[in-house]
Amino acid sequence: MLLSQLKRPHGAKKRIKIVGRGRGSGHGKTSGRGEKGQNARASGGVRPGFEGGQMPLIRRVPKRGFTFTPKPKYAVVSLDRLDAFPAGSRITPEILKEKRIVNHKKKILVKVLGDGELKHPLTIQAHAFSRSALKKIEKAGGKAERLSVASPAAGVTASERKGR
Repeated sequence: MLLSQLKRPHGAKKRIKIVGRGRGSGHGKTSGRGEKGQNARASGGVRPGFEGGQMPLIRRVPKRGFTFTPKPKYAVVSLDRLDAFPAGSRITPEILKEKRIVNHKKKILVKVLGDGELKHPLTIQAHAFSRSALKKIEKAGGKAERLSVASPAAGVTASERKGR
């Protein structure tokens, strides 16, 4: 057998439907769209899920499932900023707000990062600590006290939640 002798199997190529080319074609006049109406018009028809004006199923069935809770937003403070406090002092988020190291207007959560060095012992209270910050605080002889976070969305205002 040669390549020139190959034939495609019967039914492999279907004849395309040619519409609107006279009554003799079998698809003349209305071109298979029937008489008048929304579906007979150019770009006519209804969107998916449309039920003729009846309340669609997607809106009749109650919503269930996934709900989004935003991650808490932290004000970050590096250790080199905390090194300015005197040795043995207790550092709380309120003190950081008073000294304007963190944003003092909003109720926010504080996270201590391990940038810089801590040269003397301090007792630091914050909502979160990085691993490197914990190591450096312990190495300097200080203490890291983790404050509890009320909820996953704590520190995120209602206006921020609406904007998501």
